[in-house]
Amino acid sequence: MRSISHIIIAVVLAAAAVVASTQIADGLRQFRSSDRNVTVKGLAEREVAANLVIWPVNFGEADNSLEALYNRLEAHTAAVRAYLQRQQVSDAEVSVGLPRVQDMQADAYGGNMARPFRYRGELTLTVRSAEVPLMKTAIQNAGELVRDGVVFGAYNEPPQFIFTELNALKPELLADATANARLAAEQFAADSGSEVGAIRDANQGVISINDRDAATPDIKVVRLVSTVVYQLR
Repeated sequence: MRSISHIIIAVVLAAAAVVASTQIADGLRQFRSSDRNVTVKGLAEREVAANLVIWPVNFGEADNSLEALYNRLEAHTAAVRAYLQRQQVSDAEVSVGLPRVQDMQADAYGGNMARPFRYRGELTLTVRSAEVPLMKTAIQNAGELVRDGVVFGAYNEPPQFIFTELNALKPELLADATANARLAAEQFAADSGSEVGAIRDANQGVISINDRDAATPDIKVVRLVSTVVYQLR
């Protein structure tokens, strides 16, 4: 009887060991499966037209009299405004900055160098307009101002073409970037004999806005690169 009891106990223990080992193996397989991820990037791009132009028009003059210098700058201001009106730019779109006036004799770096004029002054009119085609024409024809006696100054910066409607475009970019990321994950899964599961983590990434090229700064390329982590089954 005792030997039979020992046999039964041994069989039970062996069966328990088999069940336990099976459960451990299943647990290890599930653990390894849960750790099978793939990290991919999804790219989305759009070409869009700028909808805002900021154009600083800087010009300068020199004279030995402050009053005469002021009058010259006033005359150039009037000439620039008249030009902009001819280009259908409204006065409401133009702002006038403070003049920069330099006394050349008081210049610490001038020494005793002889100068033809004592005073040098510059002024900037800034145009801010949503009429991009009109502004492109106005900028292209700005050489007419030189004919009117306006001398562009040292602070003359290039016009800025800006796209301001990114928030309206962002959902579409995110959807496309995520879809492209999934395509990359599915290709990776197919090559490794797996299937793409749920998203485990995602990062929107940085959105960049750049000129399409140097010749067309009014056309922007908006780019979004998202990083997505998928679980593999």
